[in-house]
Amino acid sequence: MVLDAAAGEPRWLWSRVPHPAVLMGRLINWCDVRFNKGNHQRLLGTMTMIELCIVAGAIGWLIEKAPGPVLDIIVLAVLLAQRSLVQHVQSVGDALRLSLGDGKLAVAMIVGRDTRDMDEAAVARSAIESAAENLSDGVIAPVFWFAVAGVPGLLIYKIVNTADSMIGYRTPKHDAFGWAAARLDDLLNLIPARLTAALIWAVTSRPDTRAILREAPLHRSPNAGWPEAAMAHGLDIALSGPRSYEGTTKDYPFVNADGERALSADHIDQAVGVLWKTWGLALIIALLLALF
Repeated sequence: MVLDAAAGEPRWLWSRVPHPAVLMGRLINWCDVRFNKGNHQRLLGTMTMIELCIVAGAIGWLIEKAPGPVLDIIVLAVLLAQRSLVQHVQSVGDALRLSLGDGKLAVAMIVGRDTRDMDEAAVARSAIESAAENLSDGVIAPVFWFAVAGVPGLLIYKIVNTADSMIGYRTPKHDAFGWAAARLDDLLNLIPARLTAALIWAVTSRPDTRAILREAPLHRSPNAGWPEAAMAHGLDIALSGPRSYEGTTKDYPFVNADGERALSADHIDQAVGVLWKTWGLALIIALLLALF
């Protein structure tokens, strides 16, 4: 965790060799092209995910057979995303201070929704939502599964999470083939998402837990709503709400609807502070678990 926070994703390295997440993405894309056709797409997608998990677990098992902890440490550090997450989110705040147009360009790098008609508040809200969700997916969940099942657990989680981001969407192409990837990702994030919410709650103003427990399950995602609700109530801001995907407006309800809605770059700064505080608390817990 410390190595990732200090070094992040060094461009000099990953511009020369492919990042492991990129290799996972290429493998998943190959499977999508090769097997996502004909009949029985849900079955084929399920078998594909089983095989990907077996391959990832086997590679993790081989890595753990290496003498000493150095290789384990490197693999975990490479597959964590604390520093890169902070940099991407903070870049939106920095760009938004320059102009709304710069802010839209920056937030388009980290979210999949339409950005053309966003105002300042929508740009900031999108960046903060991405911060909360990716804190769980990119930091807490990998650490959790490494702690539970070592490098095999870490690699299985990462390939499932990558597959969900690529084929886990409810589109005509992937609704059936990506069904297993989406459901497995939901399962593997069940505990980490709620753990992330608890950590965010602990490092913010410790808002009324009843509000988080009430609103998180109403989110369109069974897991993303937990860190998002904790962030919204912890900073007393309104998140989620209406947004547009591929020209179609989705009228999602606000999380913490009574919170501040006129968001700005200053609120992004506050969210980045929460990212670091949550990381620090998670590091302390990891150290205590390792010692005792």
